[in-house]
Amino acid sequence: MERKWIPELDGLRTLMILMVSWYHIWQQSWLTPTVGNISFDFLMRSGYVWVDGTVLLSAFLLYRPYARVRLRRDSLPDPRVFYLRRCRRILPGYYAILALTFFCVCLPFGLYSSPQYLVKDVATHLTFLFPFFRDTYLATPLGAACWTLAIEVQAYLLFPWMARASLKRPGRTFGLMLILCLGFRAWCIWSLDDFNMVVNQLVNFLDLYVMGCILALAYEELRLRKERQGQLFRGSEWAASAVFLLAFWGLLSMLKVQAASSVYNWQSGFAGWIGRLLNMAAPSSNYPVIQRNQMIYRPVYGLLFGSLILSSPFSLRPLRKLLGNRVTRFLAGISMNYYLAHQTVIVHMRRLGFPFSEYEYPNQSGDRPWQIRYTLLAFALSFLAAVLITYAIEKPVQKWMDRKKSSR
Repeated sequence: MERKWIPELDGLRTLMILMVSWYHIWQQSWLTPTVGNISFDFLMRSGYVWVDGTVLLSAFLLYRPYARVRLRRDSLPDPRVFYLRRCRRILPGYYAILALTFFCVCLPFGLYSSPQYLVKDVATHLTFLFPFFRDTYLATPLGAACWTLAIEVQAYLLFPWMARASLKRPGRTFGLMLILCLGFRAWCIWSLDDFNMVVNQLVNFLDLYVMGCILALAYEELRLRKERQGQLFRGSEWAASAVFLLAFWGLLSMLKVQAASSVYNWQSGFAGWIGRLLNMAAPSSNYPVIQRNQMIYRPVYGLLFGSLILSSPFSLRPLRKLLGNRVTRFLAGISMNYYLAHQTVIVHMRRLGFPFSEYEYPNQSGDRPWQIRYTLLAFALSFLAAVLITYAIEKPVQKWMDRKKSSR
């Protein structure tokens, strides 16, 4: 039986989640990592970009069964099975984290300004609708990182039907998705002064979903050729490794560009060149340039992340072992709960004044010993929370769900 699990992607998923969480921890600690005279400040300032990689990876994995159908290697997936698997994977950990945050943090510390806001925030989080409202998306005390999962769940609702349509009419289906995405994005860039409510909506990620589907088709085709021929071609592993390293270098270069985005002058640099090429009106002095550039560069990030995803399974053995091993598989297994829990953990640490510092605002005061302690504890406590939620709540609930399903 052919193995459908791709171990190398465990390492990529772990890296992506680590970088996003490090960005959030950096927002609280202001600790810039350095090695000698080399500063990695650009990685911290652009850490949110790795979310695009997780969305692309999710689309790739979701479409793989349909890519196999297209190559006549599997039967068409049942939408009911798809939805049951998504519920089994997501709901136990997500609802557990919401409940723990609500009863252990929000209520004891009085984080809701009114009963009406409490009901609205909880209801929209339970139904994954909170990204549609400014107060429940931007000001929620239930954990700001949950929006990514909400976007994914919204995509899950549509994905089986989109995938089936793409098997019959791939050009029309993917073309329509790109038109919706790029048209919406152009309207945002051209017309809006505030991107907070649009930069991370599902429609603004549709180009990444199209890329993920195409990547899945390419991967299954390459895997099929390798199985038939024993190898793709002479030197294919070297070529794949070179693609991986070049894509990683290109990603780091783009992250430096993104990190240099000015809040006051988006017209400088490559983004400004693109803006002038599109003949866009000059923004006001306080334009949210970082989000604008993120939308402009999102297809570029998608191509770079996609190159990493597609090349890693075919690369040289040392690189594949670095990405796919027991450690990365374990970390990938707890990555969702780590991601959902970490921001609540690190913000509550600041709320409690833990660890202690003699300064009221130790990050602004440059209390480096505190910055180091806070950063290490933030990673450790978030990791511990993820392990406990995964193995004390999520796994037992999943087993219970499996038993209920079998009994029916």
